[in-house]
Amino acid sequence: MKYRYGNRCSYKIYYHIILVCKYRKSLLSDYNINQTIINLSKEILSKHEMNLVIAKSDKDHIHYLIESSPKYSINWIVSLLKSYTTFHIWRIYSYSLRKIFYRKKVFWTSGYFSSTIGNISLNNVYSYIENQS
Repeated sequence: MKYRYGNRCSYKIYYHIILVCKYRKSLLSDYNINQTIINLSKEILSKHEMNLVIAKSDKDHIHYLIESSPKYSINWIVSLLKSYTTFHIWRIYSYSLRKIFYRKKVFWTSGYFSSTIGNISLNNVYSYIENQS
């Protein structure tokens, strides 16, 4: 793991983030929705100069390993991922999602899990996420 350099700082920040589907619905078991979410996540993170190291999902939640800069808070990153993916997933799969969420255009629960990669190696977290599905 190499350090990155910014304006008057050097850093190495990795976040392990878990997002859960609303009502624990098994929406990510569909390969198309799963791949679309991963592609959308890569797209939005790269626009903000962050790197999606790995993303894997189980049937009702997704694990991200994200490399970020110190200018973004974890809350902002999660909010960005949730809003961007929800908007585009509803635009693409509205017919299917309307049958499940008939009142509001939601996809994720309001909460999330996050952890920084501090005392454990990046390889341990990478292999943990890789073995999720």
